[in-house]
Amino acid sequence: MSFDKNLIYWYLENKRDLPWRSTKDPYQIWLSEIILQQTRVEQGKPYYFKFLKAFPTVFSLANASEEEVLKLWQGLGYYSRARNLHFTAQYIAFDLGGRFPASYSELVKLKGVGDYTAAAIASICYDEPQAAVDGNVYRVLARIFGINTPTNSSQGIKQFRNLAQDLISREDPANFNQALIEFGSEQCKPRNPLCNSCPFSTRCVAFNQNRINDLPVKLKKLKVKKRHFNYLVYISEEGKTIMQQRRGKGIWEGLYEFPLVETATEAGLEHLVEEVPAAYVTSNKKPLLFNEVPIVHKLTHQHIYTKFWILECKELPQEALSLAEVNKLPVPVLIENFIDTFDF
Repeated sequence: MSFDKNLIYWYLENKRDLPWRSTKDPYQIWLSEIILQQTRVEQGKPYYFKFLKAFPTVFSLANASEEEVLKLWQGLGYYSRARNLHFTAQYIAFDLGGRFPASYSELVKLKGVGDYTAAAIASICYDEPQAAVDGNVYRVLARIFGINTPTNSSQGIKQFRNLAQDLISREDPANFNQALIEFGSEQCKPRNPLCNSCPFSTRCVAFNQNRINDLPVKLKKLKVKKRHFNYLVYISEEGKTIMQQRRGKGIWEGLYEFPLVETATEAGLEHLVEEVPAAYVTSNKKPLLFNEVPIVHKLTHQHIYTKFWILECKELPQEALSLAEVNKLPVPVLIENFIDTFDF
């Protein structure tokens, strides 16, 4: 049996019952693919349902505010995905009349839609034989075919894409792409793959040469940057506080946080007092440290060591917000967890 037929046969026998697999609606497929970028299926599934309930069509998503979209996205991370989702929904709704592009070459031009997502939508919705290659696919192909080229090198990206394109079923590209991804997720796992029940074990180079743990090969990651955040949590006698929106192209763009003092190293009280904006302080009380041990929030290329400092004030400027107002704002998980823990 050929590779594609063998793979699709395995898939039809073993596939998980996932909500986006019962539709070919490009809006729902696009939504699921954006949510599942850099997100596990079990984590992403509730967000998929939440977004479909809040925004059942591309028009309803396009007409929402960016803050509404970011608030619903809260907790998924990589917030540029949510901003791109909103931008592209507006483009499709207002510029294309609600009609999604119907080919890979046009889909890949959409903001936030890369090679993988465009290929997935094109194959699932329009039966276009375009290979969708993600981390699961890299792992499966590297092991079965014994490929040593690093998956995160330009040469590797091209090599794996060409191989997947050669293998894809021309008759059933939708099931082929989903099968290959599912196979990597459920059978050819990163650790403890199910080799004894694998339909490709007789031809798998990694299995037969005892190289399962060696493949796929990846170039070493960049050094992780360490940052020190000090959040100033102002609390007035009315129970109000100050929140600020992050601007620029750094992390958490568009989300809200408490006034921030970033320091080169872990800050003590003496250092911090010098940094506190005097305009907000209307009492002589010193800042109180909420957490002695910094909370470490790990992102892909940086680790953020965070302290929360409580500043009790008689009153705050007019822009101060109540807790009810704060709870409506989109915030990073780091801030959300603090708000849930701290008793305002």
